[in-house]
Amino acid sequence: MLQDIHVSVIGCGAMGGAIIAGLLSLDIVSPEQIIASDRRESRCLELVEKHGVNATIDNVEAVEDADVVVLSTKPQVLPQVLAELEGNVKSETLVLSIVAGAKISYISEGLNHSSIVRSMPNSPSQIGKGITVWTAARDITPSQIRQSETLLSALGDHVRVSDEEDLDMATALSGSGPAYIFLFMEALVDSGVHLGLSRHLAERLVLQTMKGSVEYVLHSPKHMARLRNQVTSPGGTSAEALYFLEKAGFRTAISRAIWAAYQRSKELGQKLKVG
Repeated sequence: MLQDIHVSVIGCGAMGGAIIAGLLSLDIVSPEQIIASDRRESRCLELVEKHGVNATIDNVEAVEDADVVVLSTKPQVLPQVLAELEGNVKSETLVLSIVAGAKISYISEGLNHSSIVRSMPNSPSQIGKGITVWTAARDITPSQIRQSETLLSALGDHVRVSDEEDLDMATALSGSGPAYIFLFMEALVDSGVHLGLSRHLAERLVLQTMKGSVEYVLHSPKHMARLRNQVTSPGGTSAEALYFLEKAGFRTAISRAIWAAYQRSKELGQKLKVG
């Protein structure tokens, strides 16, 4: 537990709310240690009722006594938020950003602040099952590194990288990754329905197959290609299906899609300008 640490969460949408819920469920902090800030008063009231935290619609008020500030706003409103908070964040405060595309240098310039951690969680983080890739500014202290690791553990697993460029790549792979997987699952379900299965049964088969396959990989020392070969008998059903996937350019389509997402992540970062 982070005792005597006050955490301010700026922007309490899905991910901001997930951070608050995760911190409390793991007893990392108590409700009294959190202040949530959101432009929607209804959202503030919801968080107070649900979690017992403090809440405000005033970002400056939220960071006044904060030891940690979590930036979880939309990228398009970040310039306004940074302009509001400039000069109001204590010099020793850790600022942890989960804003897609926002570079450390951009946040540091906007806040006139040097203790920045940039991170990229994904949507399963909302249930504590995500993966977050993160990196830290040079001025981050060992104590702030430990704080960052503790805070990010509320979202699931986390990996620290030394090169900030890796976060744009992670955004394309793991940040947007759930969308690719949901689309694949949806296609599998629709194919099952097309064959004649009920949608309920098709969904159950796909969900457990996906879940079981992931667990199988995690518990096996073998490479994924070898596991695939184990269920691909010569002339069998799997071999036939895989032939058509490869013929349709399945691997190439995935590779190109992730490359496009990576390029888009970089573009979004370049569009951000301190307001």
